[in-house]
Amino acid sequence: MLDTLSSKYHLILASGSPRRQQFFKDLGLDFEIRLKSVEEVYPEHLQHHEISDYLAKLKASVFKDELQNNDILVTSDTVVWHENTSLAKPQNAQEAFDMIAAMSGKSHDVITSVCFTTATSQKVVHEVTTVTFEEISDEEIWFYVNNFKPFDKAGAYGIQEWIGYTKVARIEGSYTNVVGLPTHLVYKVLSEVETLF
Repeated sequence: MLDTLSSKYHLILASGSPRRQQFFKDLGLDFEIRLKSVEEVYPEHLQHHEISDYLAKLKASVFKDELQNNDILVTSDTVVWHENTSLAKPQNAQEAFDMIAAMSGKSHDVITSVCFTTATSQKVVHEVTTVTFEEISDEEIWFYVNNFKPFDKAGAYGIQEWIGYTKVARIEGSYTNVVGLPTHLVYKVLSEVETLF
């Protein structure tokens, strides 16, 4: 699959996330990183995976006029969904503290949507993982926020960091999805790459 992909198609990852970029490298994919900014605003009525699906497609929309016939553009978005609310990236330390405190001792969903766009077609897939936190004290939350500064992460935490090592009681679903990319889904779609064209 990888030889066919690299010889026939040009894979573009439109993500500045070092975690997603590393996953692509670890999957053995040849790819180009191409970045464009987009205002991540979605209609208020959207919920759960509808939000990440919408935003993954929105991130692809800014590239639509420049894709060549053999290009495959990959965009993605991760949403943390807790008590019917989407927890986005925190704007400051207090907001990060509040998000983690709200999830302490409870379960939440982490949803990552991945959008595959070619010059003529588009396919969106998503994965949902349920993460359960143990109780987290205020002191522990502040330790994490101050030392790890999780302001680039939806829900204000990275499962691959200290808080994931110490406070995740249970995970149901894909671990890589929580980090930011459901690698098994990406591989599956790219393994069936002919269906995209």
